[in-house]
Amino acid sequence: MKILVLGAGVLGCNLARNFYRAGKDVTLLARGAWAEEIRKNGLRIKDKFSPHVSVSRIPVVTELKAEDCYDVIFVVVRYTQLETVLETLRANPTKNIVFVGNNVRTAETAALLPEKNVMFAFALSAGHREKDRVASIDLKKITIGQLAGAPSNETLIREIFGGTKYKVVYEPNMGDYLLCHAAFVIPAAFACYKTDGDLKKLKKNDAYLQRMIDANLDGYRAIRNAGHTILPKGDQEFEGPAYRKTCFHFFKLMCATSLGKICASDHAMNAVGEMSALNRDLKRFFDDHGAPYPAWQELERDTGRYLQE
Repeated sequence: MKILVLGAGVLGCNLARNFYRAGKDVTLLARGAWAEEIRKNGLRIKDKFSPHVSVSRIPVVTELKAEDCYDVIFVVVRYTQLETVLETLRANPTKNIVFVGNNVRTAETAALLPEKNVMFAFALSAGHREKDRVASIDLKKITIGQLAGAPSNETLIREIFGGTKYKVVYEPNMGDYLLCHAAFVIPAAFACYKTDGDLKKLKKNDAYLQRMIDANLDGYRAIRNAGHTILPKGDQEFEGPAYRKTCFHFFKLMCATSLGKICASDHAMNAVGEMSALNRDLKRFFDDHGAPYPAWQELERDTGRYLQE
């Protein structure tokens, strides 16, 4: 199976490395000096919990040509960059396209590629890119599937990831999954902006952590009341005390350890435009469905200069 990973940020590089290590025929599309760095010295990744830097000699291209054909293309670009790649994807014969990452307008994205088999995914990988390497934590877990009502891709997904070390979670309703994921992530981004990226400033601020949960619940209620499914299924009892307790412990850990920097603030501080766009589009969704979101708005006001309409 011939695979292209289009996008060489942290997520794309980890995805490409994992396919490469499994012996897959994978190519990485990178740009500029970063593409030259990988060609010259290999894809270098320093994992958080390893003393070593891995080096993978992955083939690199700098563009997707109309005549290039792959069995599947993984599109790993920021939410704000999706429109820049759609025309190139439409002109290419590859049928199977997987968008990896944040997206609260999945149905619109899929509709713009009517001749393609469009899937969506979210990988548990985070970190930042340095001049000559990626510094990251990669949990090797990916949730992937198509939109609700679309033909199942479960067999294809099993073939794509066969032999890799990924824990693959097949989700047949990725539209709602990503909508819910954004409703959880944006309050965490608000915390990053309130502290200028230093989440440890909040490690003793239990009241603020509770407000983060309140904002998440605002989002989940709006999504549920609009007729969507709360995903993953473990979050469906989100109004109960067990969910609040779990979230509180998670946010407490995030703010008290270096994992907060790697898993939250690194991305939030380097992708303000993406977080701003996700926030804008989620609020539009809330407004379109007449949903109140007071806790969300309160946290948003604390973000100062970061979020732009």
